[in-house]
Amino acid sequence: MKQFIYSIILLLLLVSCNRMKDKGAELKDRVENKVKRESEELADKMAPHFDAYEPDTKFNKKRFKEFLEVDLTPDVKNIYCFDDAIGIDADYQFSFNCNPGTAQKIIKKLELTPDKIHMDVSGLQHDFDWWDKKKIEKLDLYSWKGEREYYKYFWYDQKEQKAYYFEFDM
Repeated sequence: MKQFIYSIILLLLLVSCNRMKDKGAELKDRVENKVKRESEELADKMAPHFDAYEPDTKFNKKRFKEFLEVDLTPDVKNIYCFDDAIGIDADYQFSFNCNPGTAQKIIKKLELTPDKIHMDVSGLQHDFDWWDKKKIEKLDLYSWKGEREYYKYFWYDQKEQKAYYFEFDM
């Protein structure tokens, strides 16, 4: 009878130890994931991350909201973005699909106006599969000029429902 009681106690201890081990491993994973997320967020605050070769990353979605100042609605997808902010000037390129209503919201929010006599900035733009300079130059341009030679350019392709945004300073 004593052996039976000892066996049950030993079995309960083993089960309890395994549960504690599992809980410890779960807690360790949660802490490691939290530290990883916090370090990514801190690094992104210090040097914002742009994903030019992968669409719809969490960083591209975050940059979309920061630069275009509109909600990320379900029609917005295939978001690519790039930055060149090293040196005395900076430029930012975005390409994404959206419906015409979202394009109009962006135009209104950023106070862009139709621009028929814009300067050619194709030399400032970087080449990507998602950024077709020849196609863009044929689209209607909406622009905004701020202080100190700061510009925002926006093109929208109605047929493909694709938007191009270029923000730069000189």
